[in-house]
Parts: sequence; C-alpha cells; structure tokens
Amino acid sequence: MTQGRPGGAAAWAPLWERDVELAAATRAVEELCADATTMGGLIVFSGEAGIGKTALLAEVRRIADGRATVWSARGGEAVTSVPFNVVRQLLQPALVHLAPDQAREYFGDCYDIAGPALGIAEPGGRQPDPQGVCDGLVEAVSRLTRLYWPLVLLIDDVHWADQETLHWLATFAQRLDELPVLVVVARRPGEAKGDSARHLAAVAAKARSFTTLRALTPDAAAGLTRATLGEHADAPFCREVWAVTGGNPYESVELLAKVQDSELEPVESSADELRALNRTARGRGLVARLEGLGTDATRFAWAAAILGSSISTELAASLAGMTLESAERCAERLCTARILVDGDEGLEFVHPLIATTVYDSIPAATQTAMHGQAASVITHSGLGAAAASRHLLEVHPDDDPDLVEQLREAAAEHLAVGAPDAARRCLERALKEPPLPEIHARVLYELGCATLLTSPVTTIRHLREALSTPGLAQELRVDAVCRLSQALVHNDQLEEGLRAIAEEAARLEEGPARLRLQAVRYMWEGIHAGEEDSPGRSRRLAELAGPLTGRDNAERALLILRAFDAMTRGESAELVVELC
Repeated sequence: MTQGRPGGAAAWAPLWERDVELAAATRAVEELCADATTMGGLIVFSGEAGIGKTALLAEVRRIADGRATVWSARGGEAVTSVPFNVVRQLLQPALVHLAPDQAREYFGDCYDIAGPALGIAEPGGRQPDPQGVCDGLVEAVSRLTRLYWPLVLLIDDVHWADQETLHWLATFAQRLDELPVLVVVARRPGEAKGDSARHLAAVAAKARSFTTLRALTPDAAAGLTRATLGEHADAPFCREVWAVTGGNPYESVELLAKVQDSELEPVESSADELRALNRTARGRGLVARLEGLGTDATRFAWAAAILGSSISTELAASLAGMTLESAERCAERLCTARILVDGDEGLEFVHPLIATTVYDSIPAATQTAMHGQAASVITHSGLGAAAASRHLLEVHPDDDPDLVEQLREAAAEHLAVGAPDAARRCLERALKEPPLPEIHARVLYELGCATLLTSPVTTIRHLREALSTPGLAQELRVDAVCRLSQALVHNDQLEEGLRAIAEEAARLEEGPARLRLQAVRYMWEGIHAGEEDSPGRSRRLAELAGPLTGRDNAERALLILRAFDAMTRGESAELVVELC
C-alpha cells in the first residue's frame, strides 16, 4: 500500500503501521458496497500535524475507487470563516452535473432553503433560519446518498471546516444509521474552539471507529528509510532519521526527499547532517529555503498563502503584482521545491504546516495590505462581497466608508443563505472602521438582526444601542423595537419587552406603525402573560380590532390575534370565521 506525496522523485513511500486503521476502513467500504440496504457509518482519524491523516484518506479513496462513488473536501486554516465552504466542496461533483430544473425536482421542498447555501439557487426574500438551512442540507445530502450509492465522503482537516459545515456534519452524523453512505474524516485534536469544538465532539460521538494515530516506531522509520533510499541504508542512519523527526511520517518523508536531493549517503557518518536538513522542512529553515528561490517566488508564495486554498494562478499573479507568465514560472519553481502542488482545483500547499509557516513569515504590515488587495482582486473578478469578506476582516480600521459598505453587503449575502455568524463577524468589523455617523445606527440594527435569537443578550445590547443612536428611520425603529421585544421575551424578560413596545408606541401617532407595535404587544401577552387580567386584555383587543378591515399586515395581524383570542374564550364560531 502506498501514499502519494506531491512533487519530487521521492514522492512515493510505503504507508507504515496503519494496518488496523486500513482494515477498519476496508471492512466499512466492503459492507457499504454489499447492498443498498447496508448502512455505512462514520470513521474518524485523529492526530497531530504530519502524522499521516491525509495519507490514510488517500488510501481509503484508493480502496473505494472503482467500487463506490467518492467525493472529498478539505478544511483550510485560512478559510474557516467562509460559510458552507467545505460542504460545497464535498458536493461539487454532484452539483455541477445537476441542471437547475433537475436540482429543484430532485431536492424537492428542501431546494429553496438548501440551494442558496450550496450556491445552486438564488436566495429568497426572507432571512432563513440557520437550523432550517442545516436540516435542509441534511435532507438534500441524504437524497444524494441514495442517488449515488454506494457513496464515500472524505473530509480532511475537518477541524478547519467552517462552522456551518460542522453544524451540518454533526446533524448529518445523527442520520448515518439509516443512510447508505460512509463518511471518513481526519482532524487534529485541540484546534477547534467554541461551537466548532462542540460540533466535532458530536461527530466523534457517532463514529463507529475513532482512532488516534501515533508516530512511527524506530522499526517503521527504518523500513521507510530503506524503502526510499535503498536497503544499504545502515541502522545508525535509520535510527537518526527516527530521532530527528520524532517518527512524524510527513517530516520523515520530507527529510528523506532532501537526502535524495542532496545525494547524501545513508550511512552512520552522514547522520549528523540530518538535523540541518530537517530544519529546512518547517519554521525558519523553510522560510530561508523559500527566500533562496528568489524575490518573485517568495512574493508569489505569500500571495498563495493569503488566498488560502484552491489557489488560482491568475488571482495569485494579480495579488503578487506580476504577469501571468512570471506567475506560472514561480509556481513551477515552488512545485519543484515541494512547497506548492498543482491539484485538480488549483494550486495547493503540499502540507498545511508549510502554508502556516509561509503565511506567518509575511511581515505584519505587508500581510494586512495584501489582505486588502486580495479583497479588491476577488471583488473585481466577480466573486462577490461574501467571498472577499474574509480578507476585509483582516484589514486594520481606517475610517473607510467603502469598506463598511462592502462588509454590510457581505453580511447581507451571508444572512440570505442562512449564515448569521458570518454576517455578525462582518458587521462587528464594520463597527470598528467605524461607519459614518449617519449610518452607524443602521449598522447596529443590522448586527442586532444578524444575532437575533442565536444570542438574545447580544441582540438586546446591539438593538438598544441602535435605538439610542440618532439616524434610524421610523420604519426601522419600529422593526428594531419588535425584534428587541422578541429577544427580551426569549431571554425571560417579558415585562421589559412589553415596556419597550409601550414606550415606542407612545411616541407614534395613530397608523400602521403603531398598530404593528400593538399587535406584537398583544401577541406576547397572549402567549406569555398567563391569566393575569385576561378578560381585560381580551376586551381591549376586541375594541382595537373592531373597526379594522385588514388593509395591511398590521391590521391583519391584529384580526388574527382577535380571532385566536375569541376562539380560546369560546365566543361565537361565526365571529371567529368572519375575523379569519
């Protein structure tokens, strides 16, 4: 069994000491392919960077190829803030072959809510509920699993998946007992925080097999060394390879590739040179090796690190400020040096450790400036404000009204597909710019809308600040008060919610805006206030609704509330029907 490592003559090496993991994966694939009634399940590989998780996933792909449909995706440290990024990657092979009419017919009711999140449908007019979007994605993927059975889904570096994908994966994992699909994920422990860590824990809890990968033993390191350099590699040299790398498979393979490049004899007298060679694989040694390739190659590598994953040579050339021809030469040089690899979806770093080292080597001021340039390049390429927003988040505040508008536009795009956390990050960053005084209250209001019920306390703070800041038009003020009351009620602060409505209603003259506030007040009272003054509330509601004809939403809402109240109090059925 072999693993592929991109670039260089030593790109192939045996997969050592992974027999137990491969046997579990092989058994799972065979069971899945047996018949369509067999359920697949979930396998998790966990381990530190370079321990061989990616190689294991590549081997699972080899095992499944020709027997099952295999789709794969990979999280990226630089793109964790891009909502639905990994689930879109994962489903791309299916989505590109589904025409809009086919997708609508196949996905059915979940098309309108899951389609925008997957990028195959335009968002609707209303802000979708994040849980509803997650459930729609679960249903959509469940249908695909039956269409493409037997199906194997591979997700590498899942600890760097966006939060929306992790929410979907944690929910989807609950359904795996009833679906003919095998999901195999690889993760580093301790990388994810907050909700992402919670979702990953839920995924791990549903795994049929959870394996923490260990470093290679000295014997395995010796076997790898001799398989790469030849059987003449002596024991002291092999032992030093293990000692220098700590048995880390990635570092071992890289070190042995450098031994081949330098034509070092694999004998005891050469062992002292291994540590110096190993230092060029990561950290300052890698940076020095990169700088040795020249200024243009370094600048191109910086641009690639800023862009993150699935790197377009054209975009990287624009960001690096060079011609496409020069960029292609730099890319070739970096691939030869085993820093980049040309993959199916564009350029990628050979390993995330390299990507992190290159990114961290960019001077802070240059890094910030390049993120700003990347946002501009992405926007001008037609990818949209949402795609550019992850770069705008890294730019230092500088009183830039255009940046505020870009972030607001990105937030609106995120909300439209059911990603309020991504919208919240954009709007919080917009407030730091800060916005112009005339739109400051509007940005606070939009932030309150983004956080609405995911964090009632935060919503309350933002909406109260928006209402106390000059600049909100009456319609937005009324909407802000309605949303504020909703957050207060969800936070068990009914009286404060009713007080906020009453205070705002008292400022308004008779009309639709005031009626809307009164409708919201009666709704909260009817649901939460219990039996206190129930007859009096019913009487006041009847008096208010009596002359209404249902000419706008506020009047219709009050008539519905009046009908419901009449029904619960046992009034005439004819009256209830007439009101409805």
